[in-house]
Amino acid sequence: MLSFDNTEVAFSGQSNSELKWAHRLFKLIGNNKLIVFGKWATNFALAVRLPITGIIKKTIFKQFCGGENIEECKTVINKLNEYGIGTILDYSVEAKANEVELEACCKELERGIKLAAKNKEIPFLVFKVSGVVAFNLLEKYNHELPENNPEYDAAYARVDRLCKAAYEADTPIFIDAEESWIQETIDRITEEMMVKYNKEKAIVYNTLQLYRWDRLEALKNFHKTAEEKGYHMGVKLVRGAYMEKERERATHKNYKSPIQLDKAATDKDYDLAIIYCAENKIALCAGTHNEESSFLLANYMEENKLDKADSNFYFAQLLGMSNHISFNLSKQGYNVAKYVPYGPVKEVIPYLIRRAEENTSVAGQTSRELALISLEMKRRKLLKKA
Repeated sequence: MLSFDNTEVAFSGQSNSELKWAHRLFKLIGNNKLIVFGKWATNFALAVRLPITGIIKKTIFKQFCGGENIEECKTVINKLNEYGIGTILDYSVEAKANEVELEACCKELERGIKLAAKNKEIPFLVFKVSGVVAFNLLEKYNHELPENNPEYDAAYARVDRLCKAAYEADTPIFIDAEESWIQETIDRITEEMMVKYNKEKAIVYNTLQLYRWDRLEALKNFHKTAEEKGYHMGVKLVRGAYMEKERERATHKNYKSPIQLDKAATDKDYDLAIIYCAENKIALCAGTHNEESSFLLANYMEENKLDKADSNFYFAQLLGMSNHISFNLSKQGYNVAKYVPYGPVKEVIPYLIRRAEENTSVAGQTSRELALISLEMKRRKLLKKA
């Protein structure tokens, strides 16, 4: 019977020293004032070129990232595989501006696809379009179609290169969701990639952030289009990662915020989206740290006698978080994968800041992690020594 309470299973991949280290880190992350100051101090230190990357790499980077390059990630990939958990390889570089950087990011992603093609331990890759297409270009065409624009055509070609490589490697690739003011461009490009590469099965997956009040309806519209055009739809469902930024911009520019009114509305739409995908045979990756949503999908599969090993159903969590969900699901035979971000420390800092902010802004997130770690430390008789 599925349970997320078994801490022995949840932390089976962590040594005593690693568990004590995680305990100390989540205590720090739980301090909202410290996170706010840390964000400012980190940005300031980088701006004046203070040598802080070593400190970051030994602390928060160590918890949430696989390494600075693919080679460094292999230890994490192999360790997760020991427990039946796959890796979603995530080169966490984003918002590049010049052609040299954009092309370099694209080539690194191609390296990841080649590695995944040879390793069943890597069932998916993921990338942000803003890593291979200039952000200002994505924003410019968010509400209009580009016409005769060589710059856009070259950028579009990079996305096509990655999706084609994933198709040839027979390795599904997630196109991540980003800010609402570039998301329509991303959705449009993703749909075109699905038309090209999802004829036989889902290779290209779109990502929907259900903390937006319009995404459930968007999911249904995307599905309708897929049926009309005859391709297999793949979708990764997440709650979202840009909430504060979205609300601040909406207030500043005086338009209706795309963010749900409250967490309850987000949870409701997320769960409705899970069931919609399952009922309509949409290839699904449920990216969630929410126990109720994870139970919902697992129970649906159980009640409808769906094969736990069916590759059209995956659960996913971030490296360094919610091991009680990942490891217990895997132990019960469900398909599970961890997001394993990697990249140069300086490049991954925006990702790390979002993780720290997420742990302080989502009610109960840090306290839940701490409570579970504490329970396992108590079981191992480590708590008094911590």
